[in-house]
Amino acid sequence: MRMNPSRVVVVLGMLLVWALALENACGEKPVVTQVENSLVEEAVRKTGVLNEKMEEAKAKGIDVTREESTLWFAQQFLKFADWDESHPSEVAYLFAQYGPYEQQSETLAKEIPEFQRRMVVETLDQAIETLSKVISGKIQRRPVNKIDWRNVKVGDNMLVSHGKPVFLYDYFSKSVGRPLRDGDVYNDHLGAIYHGGENLYPPEYDRAINSFLLKENRDLDLELLREVTGVDDTNVGFLLYWMQGIPEWVEKREPEVRFGRSTFTGFDIDNPLVKEVWGTIARETGALTRGKRVTRLGYILANEPHWHSIASNWTRRTGEMQQISSYTLEGFRQWLRAKYSGDINRLNQNWETQFLGFETVQIQIPISAQTRGTPVFYDWARYNMDRVISWYAMLQGELRKGNPDADTHIKLIPHLYTDDDRAHGIDIESLTQLTSIIGDDAKTRPTRRNYTNAPEPWEQHYAFFWEELCMSYDFMESVAPDSIHINSESHFLSAARWRKLDLSTQYVKCVYWLATLHGMDANFAWFWARDPDGSPEDRLEGELNFADLALAGSFAGSVNQQPHIANAYTQVMLDLNSFSEEVIALRKQRRPLRLFHSETSAINKRSHMTEQFALYEAMFFDGFPVGFATEKIIKTQDNASWDAILIYRTPYVTVAELNALQSYLDQGGTVIVDGEKSLAKDEYGNPHAKRLEAGQGRLVVLENNPSPQQIRDIALRDIAISMPAFALVEDNGSDRKGCRWQAVKQDDGSYLVSIINLGKHDADLQIVFDHDKPVSVTNLLTGQVVGTDLSLDSQGVALLKIHSQSGN
Repeated sequence: MRMNPSRVVVVLGMLLVWALALENACGEKPVVTQVENSLVEEAVRKTGVLNEKMEEAKAKGIDVTREESTLWFAQQFLKFADWDESHPSEVAYLFAQYGPYEQQSETLAKEIPEFQRRMVVETLDQAIETLSKVISGKIQRRPVNKIDWRNVKVGDNMLVSHGKPVFLYDYFSKSVGRPLRDGDVYNDHLGAIYHGGENLYPPEYDRAINSFLLKENRDLDLELLREVTGVDDTNVGFLLYWMQGIPEWVEKREPEVRFGRSTFTGFDIDNPLVKEVWGTIARETGALTRGKRVTRLGYILANEPHWHSIASNWTRRTGEMQQISSYTLEGFRQWLRAKYSGDINRLNQNWETQFLGFETVQIQIPISAQTRGTPVFYDWARYNMDRVISWYAMLQGELRKGNPDADTHIKLIPHLYTDDDRAHGIDIESLTQLTSIIGDDAKTRPTRRNYTNAPEPWEQHYAFFWEELCMSYDFMESVAPDSIHINSESHFLSAARWRKLDLSTQYVKCVYWLATLHGMDANFAWFWARDPDGSPEDRLEGELNFADLALAGSFAGSVNQQPHIANAYTQVMLDLNSFSEEVIALRKQRRPLRLFHSETSAINKRSHMTEQFALYEAMFFDGFPVGFATEKIIKTQDNASWDAILIYRTPYVTVAELNALQSYLDQGGTVIVDGEKSLAKDEYGNPHAKRLEAGQGRLVVLENNPSPQQIRDIALRDIAISMPAFALVEDNGSDRKGCRWQAVKQDDGSYLVSIINLGKHDADLQIVFDHDKPVSVTNLLTGQVVGTDLSLDSQGVALLKIHSQSGN
């Protein structure tokens, strides 16, 4: 293609401006991108404008850290767009790996370069507009509290850098094959958390700590061990146990070792040789990594564990829990012997069987979904959870023999708590109590799951699906209120079951504020898979054939092709760190109402968690965080931490659960029960011999099958003394609230208030006190005085300071 000489001069001049701007702003020499494109020319020009604004801002003492990241992402994605444009067949192949994109893969591959350039231009426009407002004084903005990635420490229920709380950000699975010291991959823009997964391993190895470290003679494989001891220790990080495979020598000695496997745990956790192998690996690698920075964010004991044991097409396809080993069966028999106090007749009566002894008990796994609600199902589901707890207790115990100071967490899947299914082996409460860090991979989504086109309940009222994130986080934070909380694979930007190429930046801001206010101290987003030259990471090159069926399709339509989203993620984390002390203050707000959670009812009832969410949702928008109570929480935590426990549609409880509630009442507590049907039966559906009595407390048993909203109204009257000193009145044009808010009183008498509009509608809000004294309301995010009447867009975020104008 021939170009007009004058056009060449203009374009080269603009390119020079862009290059100088990036070098000045980021301290890096940019890679020259192609400029025979109007969007590229526009991006180059606006880069120059933004750089001029940054110089003006710096002359006034204004921090421009945010704009430095915007420029960096602009540079990277213009380069990525060029690579995609030059490799259409490779890009089309990656699009085709994601089912919903398969039929349009070639079209998307053709369009994606210009999409990325257009988003770069829009991102630059937004940065110029915002910085112009800061320079003019129209809005005020706090400097960024930058993270010292080398010296982050675990403080008192928070992570600390430079003496202030910080919220860490990065990506889980990040440019596999690139070294940890690569400044194009590990930096302030993307995050710089180190780990044991930088190298391209065989699929069943994947991470430095894996099943293949131990040889048959019980020596450690020194070559593989170097992958562990050689992990760069410059920055803080984490080490993940990868359990997808098992050595051949173990399989030869234990033919059943693959029985009872799951997606990411490829072996039988009840096998004694497996316990020996992994106990040794945990103990020895713990000793070798003790005291290293790369372990400050803990050892992750498992990647997304579950043992789904109900027969289904999905488990048949993946091979999960298609049979159990003789070790698992024997463990179940011993569990039953203890559960039934050695009385086989009691078991036979419960199960409607005729076993001669516990040593002859049999069970069909996968188990039929039709057995839900029967004693057989309850016993298996409970045992499945208990054996998993024992497995991780063993691992953690062996690790701490080698490293007594080791912090641990498990990448738990929160929807295994919030969903109704209970045949998966995961007791979220017990596993959260076991480890020293709360761990998960929570997700949200602003669209439907890709395998169904049916409307979902949240769509009627909300901008995105938040149930899994909020309900599970409030539960886990209630279980372990003094633990830091790490989401080691956050699926807020994309997931296997959803993708949205035109995802909004407002959604990104909203969801990260929501998650962080709910307790999240660090998160590693899924996933960054670009090499610095724009090509996909080593693992995604060539023909893709992974045991993890979702991995091949994860690149298409993800943050790797969304410059506006990559930048928005970093920007919201920079903002959160600028207000980290305020966020921590809000997170300390008391949880005056506790919803009683019974895993017993959750196992037995087909829709228990769906019903529990209805009450949780009704309580969610009233100015305080919702809490939970369980038998263990009542027994181990200060009962004065809450004012009342609510019980809703919970018919099945064990005697121990009922006794815990009675003990709380005997000490003066308040329990509000939705009716006589709740707390009526034991785990097998037998009527309890005793019912709750008021004792020294207050027992309120409601009548006429009250709705969640009616229970809410009664409960709020009961705890009026613990409510905020003002109300937030919302008008969004619908009959449902959408603004989740919190308020805490500060030492100076002012109130710190956060408001997040989860609703699908914009909201008009009014802050109403029970007095007529004048107050001043300031939006801390902008420094603007907003008054007691304000508006908040759908997915908008506000952080307010409310104080008396007289200063009292």
